[in-house]
Amino acid sequence: MRNPMKGRFVARVNKSGYACSMTKPWRDVKVVYQIYPRSFKDANGDGVGDLSGITEKLDYVMGVLGADAIWLSPFYPSPQTDCGYDVSDYCAVDPLFGTMDDFDALLASAHEKGLKVMIDLVPNHTSDQHAWFQESRESRDNPKRDWYVWRDQPNNWQSISGGSSWTFDALTSQYYLHSFMSSQPDLNWENPAVREAIKDVMRFWFNKGVDGFRVDAVWALSKDSNFADDPVNESYGGEPGEYGSYVHKACKNGPRLEEYLREIASAALEYTDKYILFEYYTDSMFGDENEQLKLLHNVAPEVAAPFYFDGLHKPWHADGFGEVLSAYLQAVPASSRPSFCFSNHDQPRLVSRYGDDQARLIALMQMTLPGLPVMYYGDELGMENVDIAPELTKDKFEKTGDSGGRDPYRTPMQWDDSVLGGFTTGVPWLPLASNVLQRNVASELHDPDSWLGLYRRLISLRHDPVLREGAFEVVGSGSGYVLAYKRSLGDSVYYVALNFAGAMQLVDMAVPVKEILAVTHTGAVTIRSDGRLSMQGFAGALFTVAAAPDS
Repeated sequence: MRNPMKGRFVARVNKSGYACSMTKPWRDVKVVYQIYPRSFKDANGDGVGDLSGITEKLDYVMGVLGADAIWLSPFYPSPQTDCGYDVSDYCAVDPLFGTMDDFDALLASAHEKGLKVMIDLVPNHTSDQHAWFQESRESRDNPKRDWYVWRDQPNNWQSISGGSSWTFDALTSQYYLHSFMSSQPDLNWENPAVREAIKDVMRFWFNKGVDGFRVDAVWALSKDSNFADDPVNESYGGEPGEYGSYVHKACKNGPRLEEYLREIASAALEYTDKYILFEYYTDSMFGDENEQLKLLHNVAPEVAAPFYFDGLHKPWHADGFGEVLSAYLQAVPASSRPSFCFSNHDQPRLVSRYGDDQARLIALMQMTLPGLPVMYYGDELGMENVDIAPELTKDKFEKTGDSGGRDPYRTPMQWDDSVLGGFTTGVPWLPLASNVLQRNVASELHDPDSWLGLYRRLISLRHDPVLREGAFEVVGSGSGYVLAYKRSLGDSVYYVALNFAGAMQLVDMAVPVKEILAVTHTGAVTIRSDGRLSMQGFAGALFTVAAAPDS
């Protein structure tokens, strides 16, 4: 196989040869824990998290929290204009995070502990410092010219980071396409050689023993091949030329997207027990959102699925959440798995978005839905967004576009109640939250009513296949403010009730409640003498009933 950087493929072998994961199958994984390497643990005191720091804390991830898979955001060589999502070498480690030996040690340690390892794949674009692009821009007849998208004249496509999606390159007097920052030129997925090179990258990491990929920004892979202009958004009230002033129908979700995703998935099918999660945000302009997700679920259901993000921005309403969850889960093919994600490196923290009590309700909901939940580091502590002074901002999107900086939800992990939270002995790359004294692993570890106590309990319950694989059905609760649903597999049945109101509610399941298995807050949910539940505001519970009610 070829090395996509050098024209030859040379796999690096760790001390035990190519790793063969002895972890449980993906179908039995309880939860994926996303780690943002810059912010998890700094082992060398330079203020930036690294691979050795992650290895140091794997006992926490598996032994304390109970997660059985991790997803690592990019650690590849990069100029870091987009915090690593501008890759300059897909098959190496940026010295900022350590060495390939450090990665091999992390992978081996994770597998010894029973943790699967998923890493980021960024197939839509590279850094402008990548050797492929450096060759492509040398001349119009360079063999890698058509590995990127070049045109004599730009159309009106807009970059998500602000401004035109086209940048003029004086060396060859043409424009190149970039769906994101100008330092992130788009690869030309119309070119079969590009697609094969990306699959070679996947093979490189699969051969090392990596268990899967989270695939970045797949909606951008396919565009209108005729480069038609995007229509003007007549309802937009902002300035002309801004991202929102166009309806983005031609620059994304093109006609070959499904084909390209199948090709990505085909690399995983060459191996045993590999898995892929596609980052894909639905858009109503392309039709029914659930049909869009259904298409992605059907790409290769045995090895690949999209994230479910549609719950991120839904109005806070019990019936509303019940409707969207039911509609989506009915659309998921039986051979595939849903993957619910309510927080990540691009989204505000749960507590900051919903409120403290409401975020605990979301946590209980996520961990009692079917499929494969993906959680973001620090959410299990109740970490919040951190106000970042302008002079300390690292996220370049803050300076080039209108999407806002993401630094506030990428701050260092809070391990203890020291000034630097146990994250580093140096100057942290971003400041820590002011509540580090209260919300940290050490302080919450032995408090069953803490955020960490809640997540540990919920994750431990997901060993039961009823919660991972069982059927989902919204049921009556006797209150319009409470979302209640049943999880069932064979003769095993659990119920969940979530109070979306700030006031106390009574929940009537038609038969007496038998046992409460988990609650958002200790004492917030009690069983009355008549078998009904009394639920405080924003409280939730997982429970059983004396007999399954008709529904």
